[in-house]
Amino acid sequence: MYAFQSYFLDKPLVKGRIFDVFEPAAGVPVKDVAIFFVHGGGWHSGSRTGFYEIMEAFGKLGYITCTTDYRLNVNGFEQLADIRESYDYFVEILKKRNHSCRIAVHGSSAGAHLASLLCCAKPGECGENVEKLKYPEVRPEKAFLQATPYNFKHWEGMMPPFWDQMQSVAGFKYAENPEPYERLSLENFVREDNPEIFFMEAELEHLFPSELTLRIARKHREMNIASQWKVFSRVEHGFFYELKRKMQLEAFDDICSFLEGKLVTEF
Repeated sequence: MYAFQSYFLDKPLVKGRIFDVFEPAAGVPVKDVAIFFVHGGGWHSGSRTGFYEIMEAFGKLGYITCTTDYRLNVNGFEQLADIRESYDYFVEILKKRNHSCRIAVHGSSAGAHLASLLCCAKPGECGENVEKLKYPEVRPEKAFLQATPYNFKHWEGMMPPFWDQMQSVAGFKYAENPEPYERLSLENFVREDNPEIFFMEAELEHLFPSELTLRIARKHREMNIASQWKVFSRVEHGFFYELKRKMQLEAFDDICSFLEGKLVTEF
């Protein structure tokens, strides 16, 4: 009933530079929006395969979906370049199918960080290499993000090992060179050309303060961007990884409404 194809970005193969495209369920009309997934895992772990169950559910509704890996042993700018390249190839695949190339992007935690830069920063604006991109003008139309870092800076209460991890991703200790941290901070790319974003926040979030993404949602509303923000009760950081629990199913329904332009949240 389902089929997917893996695509490698390099020959010879490079670990992490691979993405999968899932077809909609057989006989289901194809939606004019496609979905691109970016996995989390603290920038140093995780896999594109973690989204398979959710992609299957979207496939039943007619969505073409794509899930990408990225190198885990490089800095954040190289990871963003990997993701942009996978996204660009996905655009090419959609074009060959005469698809609208309206694309929504999802990410969670570190994946939400990279996905948010993919959506809100112009290609190359963060300093990543974009020489291989064929379709830099095709930018995401929507994003639904869970546990999104507002910026790439230390905040009060952060766990020390986590700050060490972020400094590794930036490539420099913050005290030595704060400039890369600015280029990796979503707050610096909040503006009128942003796509609509649905911020999915967990009530028990412990890593990225949810009230900070509320700032972005409010700024977007002031710019007439129909972004949404919602707290899901009694769930934890990174909760949207399967569709079994009540809040996971509620989030899925909300995402479907968001993709159709019907979701309205009050904040």
